[in-house]
Amino acid sequence: MTDPAATDHMTEARAALAEAMALHEQGNLEGAEAGYRKVLAQDYRPTDVLPLLAGLLGRLTRPEDALVAWDQLLAIEPDHAVALHEKGLTLHWLGRTGDAIATLERANAVDPDNPIAIGNLAVVLADAGRNLDALQHFRRALALQPDNLHLRHQVRRLGSGSVPFWHIPMMNDAPRNDAFEDAIKAAIAVTGPDARVLDIGAGSGLLSLMAARAGARKVVACEMDPMIADMAQRIVAQNGYADRVTVHAKPSTELAIGTELDAPADILVSEILSSDLLTEKVLDTFEDAHRRLLAPDAIVIPRAASAMGCLVASENLADYSFVGEVSGFDLSAFTAFAPQRLPIHGTMTAWDRLSDDLELVRLDLTQKKHDAVLARLSIPVTASGRAIGIVQWMHIDLWEGVTFDNHPDRYTDGGWLQLLHSFPEPIDVVAGQTLDIAVGHDRITLILLPLA
Repeated sequence: MTDPAATDHMTEARAALAEAMALHEQGNLEGAEAGYRKVLAQDYRPTDVLPLLAGLLGRLTRPEDALVAWDQLLAIEPDHAVALHEKGLTLHWLGRTGDAIATLERANAVDPDNPIAIGNLAVVLADAGRNLDALQHFRRALALQPDNLHLRHQVRRLGSGSVPFWHIPMMNDAPRNDAFEDAIKAAIAVTGPDARVLDIGAGSGLLSLMAARAGARKVVACEMDPMIADMAQRIVAQNGYADRVTVHAKPSTELAIGTELDAPADILVSEILSSDLLTEKVLDTFEDAHRRLLAPDAIVIPRAASAMGCLVASENLADYSFVGEVSGFDLSAFTAFAPQRLPIHGTMTAWDRLSDDLELVRLDLTQKKHDAVLARLSIPVTASGRAIGIVQWMHIDLWEGVTFDNHPDRYTDGGWLQLLHSFPEPIDVVAGQTLDIAVGHDRITLILLPLA
């Protein structure tokens, strides 16, 4: 026989939950919170009510209280995937990065094919400086959602963030590459294919690949950036030399005979020379290699390097190097802080326009909060050509009627430069057609990607 008191209790709890949910939907969060807590006190449907309460507390910017609610739910259902995921995000919000990673890893173990959970774990790993782990998780998420533009952007952002802008042009420098390969071929011709080759600062693995192609059977490479090292090993495998070339994700100072190298190297190849020769600690690196890692008669490539130059005068470059009177004030003392090295990109200013000017993304800086944004933009093509990307500049609204921009037609010598957002690959376009791109931001970088 049904207990009337129990029935009344159930009816009262059901009504209280309906009222709390209605208040929640109306935006009365404080009233909804009180209602949810009343329902929980009656022990009615806690696994349904606790997620509602926790989400509400998050919207009220009360992460500590939200964390308590998620923990209460996990005490009932320890493998609740949503609770683990949201708890991990809440811990990250509170700056408890290590706990957040552990909790999100549990969420991924419970729900291993959830691209959102995998992607959020990747975000936290990246914030913790674990970029290679983050990249691997972003790739996993992307494999589950190959059309997800945010994931595609994050994979590309993390990879490109590890590589300085000059690295790709350096790789495309055919005369440089030919000279290194000629030297490597000559060295292996002298020492024979059994010579042990050491490549310090492997980057993409290009020099290691040259050595393997020249006949070297044993090449040990090191690259201190884990993400670049991972990519180098992938490139080595893609080119069919994984049985000859091994890339270690560590600096050469952490290599040792008997571990990474089975014997002292007979040939050292390295391209860690900077524009001024020495910035990348080339002397320390080579000295350490000679002392610990190379055979006494090892061949070193390159064997010498010289800094060449001439005396120059330039009003433009002077404005980057010195300051004097500005707006009637003497600021000359600030010259003590002037940079000693300036990148000069004189050959990077010529480009042809393939469309009119368009607004890509607008930020209202008077807003108190900004969410990630992603939208489709159709660009009318005004001239035929091979589009390599988008040149982007800024327009700044400072006050009513007071604006500033660094438009490339009018502004070339200031502190702000224009940027080329390159496409993943060139796209041939024809005047009169439109090119659809995804435009937006993830709160820390612009997103500009062509849509298939």
